Order: sequence, then C-alpha cells, then structure tokens
Amino acid sequence: MSDRPDTRYAENGNGSMERPHVAIITGLSGAGKTATSKLFEDLGYRVVDNLPSELLPELAELVAGDPVRFQRVALVLDVRSGDASLAFSAAMGALEGRGIEPQVFFLEARDEVLIRRFSESRHRHPLAELRGSVAGSVAVERQMLEGVREQAHVIIDTSELSGRQLRERIQRALSLQTDADTLPLQLISFGFKYGIPLEADIVFDVRFMENPHYIEALRPHSGLTEPTRDFVLGQAVTQRFLRFVREFFSFTIPAYQAEGKTRLTVAIGCTGGYHRSVAISERIALDWREMGYGSVDLWHRELDRD
Repeated sequence: MSDRPDTRYAENGNGSMERPHVAIITGLSGAGKTATSKLFEDLGYRVVDNLPSELLPELAELVAGDPVRFQRVALVLDVRSGDASLAFSAAMGALEGRGIEPQVFFLEARDEVLIRRFSESRHRHPLAELRGSVAGSVAVERQMLEGVREQAHVIIDTSELSGRQLRERIQRALSLQTDADTLPLQLISFGFKYGIPLEADIVFDVRFMENPHYIEALRPHSGLTEPTRDFVLGQAVTQRFLRFVREFFSFTIPAYQAEGKTRLTVAIGCTGGYHRSVAISERIALDWREMGYGSVDLWHRELDRD
C-alpha cells in the first residue's frame, strides 16, 4: 500500500485532510446569479460560468486532483447550457464520482419581479427566441428547472433582497456544518402583506393569535424583545399551536430524512412579520436545537427591511 497522501484532499491547519468545497449556482434568469457569482469571488471562490457540459468531467478531475489550488470552486449552470437538467446531472455525477459533494444554490424570484428586472435592464431572456415574451420565457424556464430546484440544498428568493441581505444569506448557508445524516433546517419569519417566501416548503399562518401591534406599549418592539415575546408565547392558543408544531415536526423531519430530502424550509407568517411570526420562529428554532435536529438557520425577513 502506498504511503503517498491522497491528493484529492487539502491539508487544513490541524494537519488533517479537507475536501474541496464546490458550490453549484443555478436558478432562474434574472434572479441574481451574476451578483451571486461576484459574491462567491469575493469569498475566495474560483467561479466557472456557463461551462459546456462536455467539459464538466475535466473540471471535476482538476478539482479532485489538485484540491489545494481548487479548494473553493463555484460552478454556474443554467438554461444557457441548453438542457440545464442534463448539465446539472452531468456536473453532480462528475463531482460525486470523485468524492466531492457539491452544495447547490438555487436562485429565484417572483414572476413580476423577474419581468420588471428584464424590462429595466433591457437584457434579452435566454429563452426569448422560443417564447418571445419575457413572461412566457419565465414560465417555461421555471418549468424546465423544476427538477433542479428539487435537488437544491439552498433556495434563495431574491425578490426583496438587497445586496447585503443576499451576501448574508450566502455566508450563513456556507457556514452550515452538517453531517450526511442530518437535514439542514431553515426557518423564515415573514409578513403576508409582503408576500410568501418562494423558498418555503411549509407555511404556517399565525395571524389567529392576538396581535401586539394593537397594544400601544408593544407596537414599537419586535418579537425579539422580552415583553412582546412573553405576550405572544403567553397566549393559550399559542401554547396549543406550539404543542401541535412539536408533534408535527417530530414525525415529519425524520420522515423527510428517510426520503432523502436535502433541506427543509419552514415559513412562519403574520401580518407584518414584526411581532408574532418572529417570536414563534424563535421558539420553534429553540425547540429544534434542543431536540438535536442539527443545523438550524433562522432568518427574520421583515426585520431586515429599511
């Protein structure tokens, strides 16, 4: 048996061997893949955009063969490749076949937002020759990428995100340390008046709880503050809801894991996303961590609004 080290891994500061990290950036045209690519470059990633699928095995071989040079790589795949699903499958197969498990980021936005972005930028949609109108092109592209979206580890709805917020979402996702046997969990608190998060797998509406907005002393204080949190969690209807949620997720999370689901995003919504949904999301996140469900990412969408 050879004493030479396995060159498919890079040595970290502790003297142990570390796998390269490969991110696959995909999603809808106009959803922010270019901005995301630049953010990955700022984070030290080598970004490869629109590589022909025939060259994907060669790229995978380069990364696996020289993990020091290619410790961080981001690969952009979308409908410009032709058959995006085929290119995605080719990339996943080439990387996984060499012991590299890529992290897949899928970017999307609401239809009206995508249409407005193309109108403002005057850029041509990649599928315009097939469908003509931007609206028709967006609809076809969304359908074409449905299978890719299902396999994504991180789904980001950029409809209302600023550049800073997008960077924070990416950095949080990159820092998640999960085992193969754990299911990455994400909680999003939001306000229904600003729209339901597109990335949500499950949505709970907590507008049936008494609203702190109508109590003058609580109105300025978010669900992160003690008085508002105590008011929301102290309601009998809230306690009953939390008992239901605990039982629901104690059953569904292991079932999702058994089915091989790569991530679970749960959205908790109230009217403005400032009081009830924030307090409830914090409570559920605490329950999940206490139950040992692994990594839990919590994002209060409306608290980041200007």
